Amino acid sequence: MNEITHKRWGMTIDVNRCVGCQTCTVACKHANDTVPGVQWRKVLDVEVGQYPDVERLFLVTGCQHCAEPSCVPVCPTGATKQREDGLVTMDYDLCIGCGSCAVACPYQARTIVHDKPTYFGTTTAQETKVAHDERVGVAQKCTFCIDRVDDGLAGGFLPGIDPLATPACASSCISQAIKFGDFNDPESNVSTLIADRDYFQMHEELGNDPQIKYLIETPAVPARPSDDSDLDEEALSDIENALVGKRQTFWDMRAAMNFIMGGIGSGTVVMTYLISFITPINNAELIRINLISGVIIAIGLFFVWLKIGRKLRAPLAILRPQTSWMSREIYAVGLIFLSIGLQFIYHSPILNATAAVGAAAFLYCQGRILHSGKGIPSWRVSQMPLMLIATGLLEGIGLFFLLSFTWETEISTSSPIPPLAILLILLNSFLWRRYLRNAKVWGVGPIDHNILRRTTPKLYITGHILPLILFGTIFLNFSSSILLAQIAGFLTIMGGVLWKAIVITQACHMQNFALAKMPQRGSGKFAAPLNI
Repeated sequence: MNEITHKRWGMTIDVNRCVGCQTCTVACKHANDTVPGVQWRKVLDVEVGQYPDVERLFLVTGCQHCAEPSCVPVCPTGATKQREDGLVTMDYDLCIGCGSCAVACPYQARTIVHDKPTYFGTTTAQETKVAHDERVGVAQKCTFCIDRVDDGLAGGFLPGIDPLATPACASSCISQAIKFGDFNDPESNVSTLIADRDYFQMHEELGNDPQIKYLIETPAVPARPSDDSDLDEEALSDIENALVGKRQTFWDMRAAMNFIMGGIGSGTVVMTYLISFITPINNAELIRINLISGVIIAIGLFFVWLKIGRKLRAPLAILRPQTSWMSREIYAVGLIFLSIGLQFIYHSPILNATAAVGAAAFLYCQGRILHSGKGIPSWRVSQMPLMLIATGLLEGIGLFFLLSFTWETEISTSSPIPPLAILLILLNSFLWRRYLRNAKVWGVGPIDHNILRRTTPKLYITGHILPLILFGTIFLNFSSSILLAQIAGFLTIMGGVLWKAIVITQACHMQNFALAKMPQRGSGKFAAPLNI
């Protein structure tokens, strides 16, 4: 067996030892000069249960420097990296502030600050001296005090043992609850602790393999498995609960507009190309529809450009197509725009095909981008890509009707387009019902689940039922009015706009914190057993 030569830095945090003094948070802020409102190391005051079965404890949180970090592959520029020793680092000069890493993190560890807040309303001399302008508009997070670790190693010190080579939070902890060390060294302090003590990893089920390991028992205070009585639905519905994730604000309506406009435009390019095989469309009409669709996609991209923190760095987003779906989306849109542009110079069916291929790739990338938001339970569900694709294709038929048949007043009763629209409506309705029915099983919290349920009647009526009736009227030969098809098409687009806006900006609370095990202490059934 090959000997492990590289280090794997990590922490153990003793839940029983932590007294909630916040010394680690102050030490972190002092060591890293974070601005008001930004705290890389946090201590949550947690209360669980209902009287008389109640328990209180303190939970230290922050970047977990995961072995499989979900923030690294989503970064479109490579600003977020992982070193051989496991530390997840930030290159502030490469980051564009898109927020992809922030929504991909299940541990609420990322922050983006777009201005320069001050503590006293005006910038003091001290704040000027320790200002970090390179952090404005970009993602920032705990680094395990990487400079202290590296400088300490260079100076012959041992991280985790010598305070000058140890992260500020660990070296300042008054109760010795936080320990830092090398998990690849079986003789290190952290390795011996997890070998001898019961522990858990936060959200181990998500597969990130976080390298903060929470020690949960002592000889006097045993551990107990968490159960539903610790955090019932009422507790998880309380936004003030320390364990409940807050609504993400990294992607606002500007980001939603990229999914809305991008889905409409790319879906129209795809569906127009497919429809051209079953309904004759002259080349000039095809180019016109593709051009308008391309403009719609461009508008969506403009909105997402408005959202990013460092706008002039936007071109750097092409640097990571090997892992980032955002980078891949840019390459896909490049193929769309190139194909549409060349159609004005050279008429070829190949260009129509490449535009459709680019649009299909763009639509798929959008689905994967949202699904990659691992820190948002309502986004990371497995069927999210399919939902965005199905909605985009339905919106594509809707916009096709609004853009084509401009001068006609009737649609052929033998047209295959209305039954195709009906099938897509039924598919979208099925996917939404499945999403809502399985939301709780898939990890969506009660706050977001309630938002989704309140949205459902509006979505069904606007985006499903009314378009289904109108398209059905045409399909059953009760009417051949193109106006009905255009109204139905408009409603399908509005349905897609509705659910994407709600899911991206409202039903988007971040992953809750959770303790897989709890210390056996408190009152009632949670009280520690008698030491007889």
